[in-house]
Amino acid sequence: MWNHTRQKEFILVGFTRIRWLQILLFWVLLLTYLLTIMGNLLIIYITLVDHRLHTPMYFFLRNFSVLEIGFISSAIPKALLNLASGNTTISLAGCFTQTFFYFILGTAEFFILATMSFDRYVAICNPLRYTVIMNNKLCTQLVVGSWLISFLYVIVPLILLFRLPFCGPNVINHFFCDNIPLIKLACSSTEFLELMDFLMATMTVLGTLAVTIVSYIKIIAAVMHIPSRTGRQKAFSTCASHIVVVFITYGSCIFMYVKPTQSGGLDLSKTVGVLNNVVSPLLNPFIYSLRNRQVKTAFISTLHSFSLFILFPESQAM
Repeated sequence: MWNHTRQKEFILVGFTRIRWLQILLFWVLLLTYLLTIMGNLLIIYITLVDHRLHTPMYFFLRNFSVLEIGFISSAIPKALLNLASGNTTISLAGCFTQTFFYFILGTAEFFILATMSFDRYVAICNPLRYTVIMNNKLCTQLVVGSWLISFLYVIVPLILLFRLPFCGPNVINHFFCDNIPLIKLACSSTEFLELMDFLMATMTVLGTLAVTIVSYIKIIAAVMHIPSRTGRQKAFSTCASHIVVVFITYGSCIFMYVKPTQSGGLDLSKTVGVLNNVVSPLLNPFIYSLRNRQVKTAFISTLHSFSLFILFPESQAM
């Protein structure tokens, strides 16, 4: 087995081999990618310039948008290049880089979502102590901790994955370098790595999901004790956007990774991968902006200021 030549590049199957469909998918993916980048950049900009949004909730939302930009950029630009050129190869180094950023950013998203649910729990269940508990130091520590834990969590399995000998078929049945189809191409025993990936994915996804579920159980219990109907609606409205994002993100990732490697078809996982890689990052800024009155107000104010700057640049300079 070790006498075989080690693969230096892989072939990404992608979505289809029909050329006109590839061109059509290129334009659809390109439009989606640009909308996602612009939407998340808008969230980042608004939460930075509007002083009304300088709160822990929007600090976490801003960091989540940064993660979404990095997450979709880890896989989609290469998929766009492959669709446009028809060349579907990717080098071993490129494959490792893509997988590295995909899983670190994706894992960090789970921790940020759990942090956002904890923030909503403190805001609703302990409103008088909210500013004391969720201070700037703690918020920064939670975000930095999410990044650091994600890196430490996935780096060892990724190193083990790319130390495997890939000396046989080099065709990856996906549109990016996902770990499951990569493991299937290794020409050595992968049972230990498959078990490690399954256990770590389960602990990450279900562990952070448990934090979110417990937080919202306590939130619902607290909200139900609010005597005013208007007060209950206001409390629920601050959490509705986060719940929708949690449902989309966790639903797709549980289907893709919280299962034994051999179960399920790769073609179906590829379809769910589009939901996780493309649809979810696109919907997130629109979900938060359309369902959040403060974000909509800040967005309108930003548009108004921008239009005044364009129409009357002299007055703005004064």
